[in-house]
This record gives sequence, C-alpha cells and structure tokens, in this order.
Amino acid sequence: MVEWTFSDKKSLPEKDPFEKLHKLFMELLLHSSGNVEEALSWLTELDRQYDVSDKDYSVGDFIKDLEKKGLIKKAKLNDEGFNPTSKLEIQLRRQALSDIFDDLKKSKQGKHLTKHFGKGDEFSEESRPFEYGDRLDKIAISESLKNAQINHGIDDFKLTHNDLQIRESFYQSQTSTVLMIDISHSMILYGEDRITPAKRVAMALAELITTQYPKDTLDILVFGNDAWTIEIKDLPYLKVGPYHTNTVAGLELAMDILRKRKSTNKQIMMITDGKPTCIKKGKKYYKNPFGLDKTILNRTLGLAVKCRKLQIPITTFMIARDPYLVNFVDQFTNANNGKAFYSSLKGLGEFIFMDYKSSKRKRKR
Repeated sequence: MVEWTFSDKKSLPEKDPFEKLHKLFMELLLHSSGNVEEALSWLTELDRQYDVSDKDYSVGDFIKDLEKKGLIKKAKLNDEGFNPTSKLEIQLRRQALSDIFDDLKKSKQGKHLTKHFGKGDEFSEESRPFEYGDRLDKIAISESLKNAQINHGIDDFKLTHNDLQIRESFYQSQTSTVLMIDISHSMILYGEDRITPAKRVAMALAELITTQYPKDTLDILVFGNDAWTIEIKDLPYLKVGPYHTNTVAGLELAMDILRKRKSTNKQIMMITDGKPTCIKKGKKYYKNPFGLDKTILNRTLGLAVKCRKLQIPITTFMIARDPYLVNFVDQFTNANNGKAFYSSLKGLGEFIFMDYKSSKRKRKR
C-alpha cells in the first residue's frame, strides 16, 4: 500500500501552486501506472484531507493547466477522461532522472570516456607537439603561444608549426545495454510495492542514456513467464502480472538483442526481487516457486556462463535480502563474473547510476 506523510502546509516554503501540485501528481501518476484519472482522483482525495492546493488555485485549476500545457488530453471527444501525452511521458523520465541522479547536475554534459588517447571529441589535460594531419580545432592555444615566446622571443615573435601543441582527446566508448525488468507477481507481494521504484530507475536510466550518451543503445525488456521488449515510452505504464520468474527467457532475449548490436561493449542490467521459478521446456512451462529448483537453477547459471564467454557482463540489482536469494545471486554473479547489488528500494537508483558510469569508464572502443 502506498503511503505519504504530510506536514502542516504553513511550514512549507512558498512555491508556485502549479509546480507544487505537479510534483505530487507526477508521483501519483507513476504509482497508478500512467492512469491519469486514477492519479487525479488520488490528488483530489489528498487535497480534501490535507489541503494540498492553494485557496486561490484548486485542483480543478490545476487540471485545466495540465490540459493547456499539453500534458494531458481528452481520452475521446466529448469524454470526461484524460490520457497522458508524449510531453508528459518525457517529463516523467526527466523527473525520475532528477530525483535519482541529482549528482548529474553537478557535472557537465559529455560522453563516456576511456583512459586512452585518440581522435575523440573530449579533451584531456595532456598536450603533445603538432603532427601533420592533426585537426586545427585541437590546437592548445596557450601552450602554443608559450612555445613561440620561448623559441623566438618577444621582439621577433612568430608562430610556426614547430611551436604548435595539440590537446589530446579521449576515445569515446560506445556501449549497448539491455535492461531487464522483473514483472512477476512477487514485485507487489505482501503489499510491498517494488515495481514503482523499478520503473523510476528504468525511466531515469533511459533518460540518462538517450540524452547524455546518444551514441549508446538501450533496449528494455520485461520478463515474467515469458520475456518481451517494450519501448521507452511504455515504462510509466508497466504493471505486474500473475507471472512466475522466467529469468532464462529474459536472458535469452537479451542475448538475441545484443547479438545484433555492432558495439564492442555490451552489458545486461537486471532488476529483480527473487529467484528464477520458471523455465520453458518445449511449449510447456516448468514451474517451481518453492526453493531453488536445480533444473531451473542450472539453466539460469548456464546462460550466465555463456554471457561471460561472450564478454557480456551482467549486473544484478536484487531488491531483497533473504539468505537463499542472496545465495542464488552469488552463484549467478560468480558464474558470469559480473556484479551484484543488494539494495533497499530507496538506494536502488543510486546503485544503477554509479555502476553504469564506472563500467563505461572501464571500456574502450
């Protein structure tokens, strides 16, 4: 069950009434899997109980502004219902990025860099003498002028090709990533919402890659009894189904996707909260939700080994800390020589961001 804590609104700093309701609406929209009507209904109820709106700016005014700003649209002509627009979907991803990856704001926009110099676009602090064929836009002006002054003096100042220094640049890495999201029933089991933070992380990662690292590729798939791909725009609307956890199906699909990618660097990131409980044998499903089934486990570990041989590291983000689940992830990670994080729901986003950045720095094209 979703819970929020509200304090006396008089103690809150003054802010634009639209922005205040907008932030709450965006959170409610994520929990409602993109259902605008449900999110607005919750917002209206919260306003009734806690006066979250302003006396001069009601929830009704907010809804009108959402429509004016092109964030929601009528579901059908002459219909009272609303649907989210693509503009709102982009805002959801950007909000997720802002909420989870705040430290991005402190760094300049750029690409993933390796520690190897070459004909890239990001300059290092190192420089070297000019060589025929070097791009002129890479000339280090200060160092070149300093060389000219030392070599020729002030009275007979001139700048020759022997004085020129070139700023070294890094090769830029390019990585193909497949993000696997568990949508089995356990993601909402016992009233604990694990799918919402998983969606938030996936949206933030998608926004990070598409805006900060446009040369990279990102494919997203979900897995339950089976596995299938989804588009970035579908992320807010993800729902958990009455599924078991067929990790094998997810890994097989991820490998098929990466096999078609031309990038040298490939990786799989998997968000899950439990052990594999299902595989497919022919056209039939073999399921065992109790304990670690050896048949299912061996198929899963076999794919982890296969990914290792193909140099595809798998980073697993386990939203659970049960001992037998930790034991499974340990075996899986050792088989793949990948990485694993056992995270609380609150810390999940930070783990994904830090691993994505650090793993990118270690790769070169």
